[in-house]
Order: sequence, then structure tokens, then C-alpha cells
Amino acid sequence: MRGFWWVVVALSLAACSSDQEDIQAWMNEQAKTMRGAVKPLPEIKPADPVAYAAGAVAEPFRADRLDPERRTGGGVRPDMDRRREPLEAYPLESLRMVGVLTQGRSTQALVQADRNLYQVKVGNYMGQNFGVVTAISESEVTLRELVQDVNGDWVERTSSLLLQEQQGAGR
Repeated sequence: MRGFWWVVVALSLAACSSDQEDIQAWMNEQAKTMRGAVKPLPEIKPADPVAYAAGAVAEPFRADRLDPERRTGGGVRPDMDRRREPLEAYPLESLRMVGVLTQGRSTQALVQADRNLYQVKVGNYMGQNFGVVTAISESEVTLRELVQDVNGDWVERTSSLLLQEQQGAGR
């Protein structure tokens, strides 16, 4: 029985070799009629030089510009190491002043964020621009915010949160 398998294997290999010869003959025949053609490269036109005049402009990829915590130099800067207060998670535009509490000389504002109500006093932080409450009146909360200008320097701006009138108060 062993001899039978050797015969089958030998015939299979013989059949493969004749197929290889046919394919090789066909490839040789096709190669005679083929002609390769490579298009020439396009001519490169020289570019006109342009003067680079951004030497006086602030470098956009400076490390202190990308990471405000590592800024160097003087001037006003936010305190990045202090503990964040709950109202700093909300943009100032989404906060609503809904009332004022006065007890003796102490005045606190009631500020609503989402469905939560917070008591805010002078010195508390609100909003996402490092806003600190500087004054509270019967009708508004005044804040001093720190924002970056186009050069990456911190500048102060004053914002306020106005008392929101109850809708449908006459009902």
C-alpha cells in the first residue's frame, strides 16, 4: 500500500511541473510584446522667496503659553494651587442670581446652578474664568475675572451676575 502512495505523489508532482512549464512559456511570449513606458517627471518651477516677518509676534508654541500653570514673569495670575469651589464648574452665563440674604452686616447672594442653590459671599469663586466675588448688592453680584489676552498674558475684567426676576410673579 505504501508503494501506491509514492506513485500518486510522483504523478502529482509531474503534473505540477508541466503546468509550470506552460505558465513560463506564456509569460515569455507575453514579455516579447510588452513595452514599458515611463512618463518624464514634470519640470519643477523655482518658488519665489518670501520674507518671514513674524519675529516680533509672540511664539505660539512656547511652553509657558501652552501650560498656564508654568507661566513665568510678573503680573496678575490665577492661583492654580488653591482648592476649586463648586460654582467654578459652571460657566458664568449658566448661573442665576435668585436672591439676597442679609444678616447684620453680612450679605450673601443665592445663586442657582442647575437645580442646586448656593450661598455666595464676597471672596467666593464663581465661573470658569477664575472669577472672585468682589461685591454683592440687592440686584447683582460683581466679580473680578482673570482671562488670557491674545499674547497669553493674564488680564482682569469685571463681570456681574444680575438678579433674575421670577417669571410669572404676578400669578
